This record gives sequence, structure tokens and C-alpha cells, in this order.
Amino acid sequence: MKKGSIVPWLLGLTLPLYILDQVTKFWVVDRFVPPWIDAPRDQKIIEVIPDYFNLVRVHNQGVAFGMGNGTEWAPLVFPFISLTAFVLIGLGLRKNFFIGKLGLLAVSLLLCGIIGNLTDRLVQGWRLEELQGASVWEKFKAGYVVDFLDFTIPFINYRWPSFNVADSCICVAAVILFISGWKEEKKD
Repeated sequence: MKKGSIVPWLLGLTLPLYILDQVTKFWVVDRFVPPWIDAPRDQKIIEVIPDYFNLVRVHNQGVAFGMGNGTEWAPLVFPFISLTAFVLIGLGLRKNFFIGKLGLLAVSLLLCGIIGNLTDRLVQGWRLEELQGASVWEKFKAGYVVDFLDFTIPFINYRWPSFNVADSCICVAAVILFISGWKEEKKD
């Protein structure tokens, strides 16, 4: 990059958000029973704001809005997509695609989101009790992203698909990239 370094952004934003993402996901997995287990309501949901905001445990092997969830190919394809995104972001950084502070902010958030959800896909299948003693391949195929923020949009009573901190980082990065595409950077 011509101006500024990505390193302070990675240490000051990406790393803390990644830690927040993983701590919250591990807490959710430890606090709630798996979605397929019949259990009392207090073991499956915490109402933060009744009728509007809950904490839950959702296993998502797919991508946004659960697309691809439950398919045989999802656990194989989506980690590959994450790795491809790393390569493309690296190329974008080398070619100065991400310009200025907005570009660095977007990259930092994107990396947090990608690393956070990839970590889930690689780790969470190993933590499932029913797969203790299963093969490495079976545990890898069982990998999933932990989603836990559950909102209902007021007035239209629409239950938004559950998401997590990493997903939020990716969405905010997309908005920043869109805005930065319209905003011309000041030249020194």
C-alpha cells in the first residue's frame, strides 16, 4: 500500500473483534444445548428484550441467511471460499485497491469476519460431544458457524436470520466498501 500500513488496523481492530467474536461464540456453545436437543426453554434461549432480541444457539453450515445449510457440499465449499477471499484481499492490498482509511477499515473488518467464521468451521465440529471418537473427516464435515444474535424487526414482525460478530463485521465492511467507492479520497 502506498499510504498507511494495515498492521495497526489488524492489531487495533481485527484482533480485538476476532477475540470478541470467538469468546461470544464459545460462551454460546457452552451455555446453550445444541439446537437438536429437546431441552427447557432457558437452555435454548435468553430473552434480552422480549419479543425483539434474544440470544440463541444456531448451527449454520451455509452462508448468509443459511443458504447451503444442511447440504453435503457446504462444509467443503465454504472454507475454500474463505481461503480464496484471503488471496483476493492480499492481491487487493498489493494492487492498492483498498485506498485510504476507509479501505483499511473495510479490510480489517472483512478479515475479522472471514477469520472468525472460518475458525468456527474448522473448530466447532471437533467440539460436538456426539462426534467424540469420530474420524477427522467426520469432524471437519460437521463444522459450522455459531450464530446467536436473534432479532425480530418491530412493526413488520419479521424475524431476521440469526448472526454473529463476524457476520456483522463483514456486513459493515461491505457498506464501507460501497460508500468508499462513491467517495473520492483526498489527495495530499
